[in-house]
Amino acid sequence: MPSAQSNTASATRAMLAAIPSVDRVLNMAATQALIFEYGRMPVLTAIRAMLTELRDNVAQAHILPADIFAEPAINLHLQSRLQQASRPALRPVYNLTGTVLHTNLGRAQLPDVAIQAVIDAMTRPCNLEYDIDSGSRGDRDNLIEPLLRELTGAEAATVVNNNAAAVFLALNTLGLRREVIVSRGELVEIGGSFRVPDIMSRAGCKLKEVGTTNRTHLKDYAESISGKTAMLLRVHTSNYAIQGFTASVAEKDLAALAHQHGLPFMVDLGSGTLANLKKLGLPNEPTPQESLANGADLITFSGDKLLGGPQAGIIIGRKDLIAKIKKNPLKRALRVDKMTYAALDAVLRLYRDPERLTQNLPTLRLLTRSVMEIDSTAKILLPAVEQALAGHGTVAIKPCQSQIGSGSLPIDLLSSVCLSITPQVRGKGEGSALKKIEQAFRQLPVPVLGRITDGAFCLDVRCLEEKYVHEFMVQLGQLTLIA
Repeated sequence: MPSAQSNTASATRAMLAAIPSVDRVLNMAATQALIFEYGRMPVLTAIRAMLTELRDNVAQAHILPADIFAEPAINLHLQSRLQQASRPALRPVYNLTGTVLHTNLGRAQLPDVAIQAVIDAMTRPCNLEYDIDSGSRGDRDNLIEPLLRELTGAEAATVVNNNAAAVFLALNTLGLRREVIVSRGELVEIGGSFRVPDIMSRAGCKLKEVGTTNRTHLKDYAESISGKTAMLLRVHTSNYAIQGFTASVAEKDLAALAHQHGLPFMVDLGSGTLANLKKLGLPNEPTPQESLANGADLITFSGDKLLGGPQAGIIIGRKDLIAKIKKNPLKRALRVDKMTYAALDAVLRLYRDPERLTQNLPTLRLLTRSVMEIDSTAKILLPAVEQALAGHGTVAIKPCQSQIGSGSLPIDLLSSVCLSITPQVRGKGEGSALKKIEQAFRQLPVPVLGRITDGAFCLDVRCLEEKYVHEFMVQLGQLTLIA
């Protein structure tokens, strides 16, 4: 009488023998259709992976799906694998987190004119370093400098790949092996744990801190100036705020002190905006124009934050200082490509038309969106979200607060409206149910990202514009929740 062990071994051999061969699967009509769509090699790789997985299941768990011999089941499995494998790593998402300029989600959305400019630069030859008028080699900064000079009033300008690079390059050029004076209250840490003191050190400068964390006076700077001093630096604390018993020195006074000693005065504005945000009903943020008027010799700021453009670091200021910066060999290592120039040029041109800027620039359009408009969008979405969550959660429209983000105006919040989702499971298991809801939204074809707060999953509707509402509701039909 055969033993149980021999019966199991026999059953295992039978299941392994029943698994179809690579050739058999490859020659199926449904597989041929997949080859037409995805290509032969990706399909072959998916088949081999599927068959290996089946053999492992048989060897480890002695299990073989009953429908494995059916062509539709094989096709469905392969199609799922191929869709997953062909999905790009960089994917669009719905940003319903409530943070408009979200560092992890790409910061500023570009306007259509910038997108078209990038497409043109990518698909056709362009005059990146060619002067059409003279027929000779040109400087790529000449593409953007006249516009930056026009909009800011600066004597000269140059562009690198982000604001940290702009600060680094300016310090390395003008402060190498010398002292740069900065207030202790301005030694900020930016995203990714990069700190101003570290950037200064890598740039070859010696940091000279003055004042205290909360209070720095003009005499602190004056008493620290020596023959080793290269410049005075002001770092705008755009990603945090110190309140209470504080004191700082006005830019005009710092500029006057620097010039009195024949030193340049540099201002790092960080997030930077060319628009008067206060006039748009938003919290005030200093502009490069204001720093220039206050006597700053160099100003650095970002292109992809409040400016609303592509990732870039912009340096404006005195012509002689910009010329020195451009001669630094590191400038080539930090330069930007033709797509960035194309996008930045298109975005900056929108600032020539301030009356329609909030309409044409997505960043400002989202930041100035009215609560009434956001609430109207939430009411349109409510029935579809309720239907998708039926049996799993309740949905309500509630007021909430958005934030600007990306180190910009950290303590200033914007009134907004959200869809607040609470799981039907209460008490024990409520947290787990809430996480499942959040995960289900992330696993949609276009992931929906919200935030969990006060026992609810909140979808802040500020950044969901009308053109995406229908697409958003359609994909809710694919929301998968397991009780």
